[in-house]
Amino acid sequence: MSDKAKPEEGKKKKGGMMKILLLGVLILGGAGGGAYGLAASGIVGGGHSEKEDPEPKLILKGEEDPYAPKAAEGEEGAGSFVYGEGGDKYRVAYYTFEDEFTSNLRDSDGLVQMTLAASTRRDGRVLMWLKEHELAIRSQLLVDLADTDELEIQTPDGKAKLQRRLTKSINDVLEEAEGFGGVDQVYFRTLIVQ
Repeated sequence: MSDKAKPEEGKKKKGGMMKILLLGVLILGGAGGGAYGLAASGIVGGGHSEKEDPEPKLILKGEEDPYAPKAAEGEEGAGSFVYGEGGDKYRVAYYTFEDEFTSNLRDSDGLVQMTLAASTRRDGRVLMWLKEHELAIRSQLLVDLADTDELEIQTPDGKAKLQRRLTKSINDVLEEAEGFGGVDQVYFRTLIVQ
């Protein structure tokens, strides 16, 4: 019996040692992973990683925009980015939506068909978000167009009101998706009411 007792004690010692070793690895691994997570989030390690500002900044004319998508020179069209020079001290960037919008109008047999562009004076993240979330934006704009009265859209005041509604809708979609809007205005590139 004494010969059998010794191997069992050895198994118990090995099993106990393995459990202690495994526990040690888990503790050290967890501490290392936790330390990495704290450093990556910027909570510890101060200057190791810069925290990105969630709100796009206004870009002055001539100021470099680290987020600016590259506009193809002389190319303006579907899904393009164009930079303008207006009287404002801020740079204006325009985003052209890829496809036209066609919708029926509220309480009418009438249809509206339009192409749109949006402007921002903020950094290029807004342009990237417009492209990234174009499907969600398009869906919301079509809902807004379907809720537009035919008589309203035929007056200059009605068109201006529609522009403000569309601008707000785009910003609402961007705020939900990215935490910030940034679109200053929507422009009609074409507008046909039938």
